[in-house]
Amino acid sequence: MTGGPTGPTATPAEDARLVLNPTSGEADHAERVRQLAAEHGFSVVETERAGHAADLAAAAAADGVDRLAACGGDGTIHEVVQGLVAADALEDVPLCVIPAGTANIYASGLGIENIEDGFAAARRGATRRLDVGVADGEPFVLSAIAGLLASASTATSERLKERIGTLAFVVEGIRTAREFDGLEVAIDAVSDDQEYVWEGEALCLLVGSLRRFTDEDEPSNAENGQLKVTVIDRLPPTDAIAEAVEQRVFDRETPHVTTIEAAELEIVALEDEPVRFSLDGEPREYERVEIGVRPRALRVCVGEAYASRQ
Repeated sequence: MTGGPTGPTATPAEDARLVLNPTSGEADHAERVRQLAAEHGFSVVETERAGHAADLAAAAAADGVDRLAACGGDGTIHEVVQGLVAADALEDVPLCVIPAGTANIYASGLGIENIEDGFAAARRGATRRLDVGVADGEPFVLSAIAGLLASASTATSERLKERIGTLAFVVEGIRTAREFDGLEVAIDAVSDDQEYVWEGEALCLLVGSLRRFTDEDEPSNAENGQLKVTVIDRLPPTDAIAEAVEQRVFDRETPHVTTIEAAELEIVALEDEPVRFSLDGEPREYERVEIGVRPRALRVCVGEAYASRQ
């Protein structure tokens, strides 16, 4: 199997399964998804608790399904990939992404913007082999972030997300920024066979697989075996805003934003408390963590827009 698109393959209905999180996003998608799943030959199993999607995905792999769909937000996709890894089936079972969460960042990176797009991508069957990040053995498909953004992401309540959608992250970000004290870390990374070392106080530490942080117009490349690592120094608020404008509007490099590509890195907390991360939106804490990448390990159905960006 190459990294390029492959043609659709006829799949018996019993060999295609969909893991549905009925409470993700605004929790109004379940009936529509069940209907479309039946039309596209997917049987449906539903999550009932946190972590259940991983169990259901592992069970589907053990049953020998030919396709597995994940319907929910980024957290649901994270759990499903965890299940495939646990079943040692990551490279064997193509994943179809049906977005039904609040932000759906991973689906958007695949060129899939809504539920109908997700089923259309599953029907086309065009797959790519994408990189999977790994943090101390736990897979992530989107990002591992620490600092201000991680604190805001993990603090955003499900009730607030249900009420005001993606605006909830902005609201929580403003609240968190008032209280955030900075992130004291040491980073040791391997980039182009060269060692890169950074130590100090950061506002954010951003490690992306499919996700990009500093240039929204830059195509995401999750097929090169590299993680995009961005470190934003701790700055007074006015300086941080000025640098953000300079980089976004004038497309200039700034002295307080460092970006490299790395195949592996180690992050160590320099304070007494562990570093709080958001791993695909899921909260994690590490005093020391090794982050790497499994190159092109995940077979995933992509939308037409993804292929046109590559």
